[in-house]
Amino acid sequence: MLRVSAQTTGTEIDLTGINGDADGAARGIPFGSELMRFGEAIALREPARLANARTALFEQAGSRVLVDAAGVAANFQRMVRIADSTGIPVDDTTSALGRDVRATLGLERFPGARNTPATG
Repeated sequence: MLRVSAQTTGTEIDLTGINGDADGAARGIPFGSELMRFGEAIALREPARLANARTALFEQAGSRVLVDAAGVAANFQRMVRIADSTGIPVDDTTSALGRDVRATLGLERFPGARNTPATG
């Protein structure tokens, strides 16, 4: 979604930011590094790390960005839980875009990749 959104708006991004590359996260996305750290802290469920990331995001971007980021994170948690619990396929894992994104981000290295159907 990020890649297609960036292409639509003509914004240059670096998907490696999704994997923890702070420089990549900052490319083309205002407060990208802070947003990346906030998202990681939420996903890792580490209270101290989350408190630090939340403070840093607030100090750099302000309350509106912090509230929006928290809302987006909450929405993604909701969508993933619904899709996982009902077995809804989220996307076509055989599409060229899907293969490219998985390769770019090195997603095959995660244990959950075993559950992804083989692509041709």
